[in-house]
Amino acid sequence: QLLCENKDELTGKVRFMFQPGEEGFHGAKYMIEEGVLDGVDRAFAIHVSTNIRNGLITTRGGSIMASADRFEITVHGRGGHASAPQNCVDPIPAAAATVTALHTMVGRNVDPMRSGLVTVAHIEAGTTNNIIPPHAFMEGTIRTLDETSRAALAEGVGRVAQGTALSHGCTCTHEVIPGYPVTINDPEQATLAGQVTSALLGADNFVEMPRARMGAEDFSYVLQHVPGAMAFLGVCPDDQDPTTAAPNHSNLMRVNESGLTNGVALYAAMALVG
Repeated sequence: QLLCENKDELTGKVRFMFQPGEEGFHGAKYMIEEGVLDGVDRAFAIHVSTNIRNGLITTRGGSIMASADRFEITVHGRGGHASAPQNCVDPIPAAAATVTALHTMVGRNVDPMRSGLVTVAHIEAGTTNNIIPPHAFMEGTIRTLDETSRAALAEGVGRVAQGTALSHGCTCTHEVIPGYPVTINDPEQATLAGQVTSALLGADNFVEMPRARMGAEDFSYVLQHVPGAMAFLGVCPDDQDPTTAAPNHSNLMRVNESGLTNGVALYAAMALVG
């Protein structure tokens, strides 16, 4: 509606990208393959956050969100009765040691001036209290802010998993499933977003992000093809502290919808600056 009311001020065409499957399906990637960016000169996106003051806009040039790859590891042993572990090859100690070793590996494979994160979020083995299982399974994510660290951690996960399993007399199978790349804002477009926000909403409604977030976003695919930027919009409820409010993806998340007007205004203004 805002753009239609001000269409005479537009210096070009505006394309809306209604993106399906952002959560893990790589929706933006498929849209790009189908031509959504053909003829597009720049792109802009906003992501809400309950951990930012209501109505506040924040962004930064360069890396703003991490890559996110998924890994799966299965440790293979030999099952048997818990009363006779000498007749088994217990995969559970090997799996436990693997979790610890993966966390240690990060600090010795990533430049300390960069960011890298390996999280084991799911681990499963056995079905009852007195049987040593034949297998132990775990999965998690690898997150980085640059491609060098991303490749190093992907290689490291497999190496540590194999080596730790062997040291416990087990074997393992593993796979790293590539996910979203690093979201990298074009510095000029990020600066423009900040300038437009300050002019439109006042300087008190813009803050430059001091650091990137380790979450991931498939708008990253868009920014690999055209210059652009992603910004965050605060939607923290007035009765909550942004530092302690339930975050995005929490079942306790509450959105202050009054902050959305600032996002709508910024979207329109970014289109109007041409």
